[in-house]
Amino acid sequence: MPSTPHRALRGLLALCTAAGLASVAAPPAHAAPGTGPTAVVTMGDSYISGEAGRWLGNSLTNSGSRTGTDRAWTGSAYDPSRVYGATAGGCHRSDTAEVKSAGPLASSLINLACSGATTKNVVRASQGGQAYKGEAPQADQLAAVAASHDVELIALSIGGNDLGFADIIETCAKDYIVWYSYCHDDQQAEVDARIDGVMADVGRSVDEIRAVMTGAGYSSSDYRIVLQSYPSPIPRAAENRYGESGWARTNTGGCPFWNADSDWARDSLVPQLANRLKGVAAAKGVQFMDLRDALQGREVCAKASKQVTSTVPASATTSEWARWIDSQSTQGLVQESMHPNAYGQQALGRCLALVHARPTGNHSCKNTAGSGASGMYLTAG
Repeated sequence: MPSTPHRALRGLLALCTAAGLASVAAPPAHAAPGTGPTAVVTMGDSYISGEAGRWLGNSLTNSGSRTGTDRAWTGSAYDPSRVYGATAGGCHRSDTAEVKSAGPLASSLINLACSGATTKNVVRASQGGQAYKGEAPQADQLAAVAASHDVELIALSIGGNDLGFADIIETCAKDYIVWYSYCHDDQQAEVDARIDGVMADVGRSVDEIRAVMTGAGYSSSDYRIVLQSYPSPIPRAAENRYGESGWARTNTGGCPFWNADSDWARDSLVPQLANRLKGVAAAKGVQFMDLRDALQGREVCAKASKQVTSTVPASATTSEWARWIDSQSTQGLVQESMHPNAYGQQALGRCLALVHARPTGNHSCKNTAGSGASGMYLTAG
């Protein structure tokens, strides 16, 4: 990574929250609830679509396979479609996305989420929803799935883009690299001004899913909706392995944030959003999966994790589970920054599998230090 701090701005993230896998066309014949192949469906933004699934940890090596971290390496070139398929450069539905990493939960594991999506991209077109990246609104895509499958569970991750995650991350990074000022005070004010409206829109997204399923002949007992929150991709200040002064956080670690801003993001912003999403879930009568602590100790720059090197191979037990901010912009796309990588997505997939097995109640999903995805576990949430 470069030694010139201003070059780091080239890699600032536009935090695209979204998720997905493929558009689903309506079949010629319709199945009734309880018939047809069973299905688990994911909807929403980049945190559930599989953004950053290209990466197995973070490495400073910029050539070849990047010390085994770049799954798009073919041996002679980089082909992101190896990970994202036809959605490379767009919705970024990866082969390790949450629903794809959850195991054989149903006959069909369908990812409708899209990186960068907001609540308006979930709502049906007939209700004012908007197409996104060449695809129909996700609720309209769900209608086709509900008609041809026996949908058992729908997991939804949405609201982060509506709240402006991209702007928050970019502002905080610029304040560290350029302005030498804090971001948490003004950004908290921005969040407080917007969050009520965002939560109302998240609630509307849940209502839209309900309406689609009712229109397809499902009763509320035929399927479940799980609303999930967001994991923190950065650690608390005390858990950061790089000092606050100097350029190590920017040029080596890929986590250019002040201590005070890191603590605010980890212990204020992420919990605030999780708590409000939990409130929406309660109001709408759906399950809630709290992911705020899912990457604890596995975040970018966390003391408990390591970068991948020639002597420290990529591993789910030692590597970081989130994608750094690539300060040189030479590894993949900046939209992958600050998202769970392949290891993180496999962990979230395990969380989904665990919740799938718990038909009632709210749950928090956490990891076991030194373990891979198999070490994920639930607590009452």
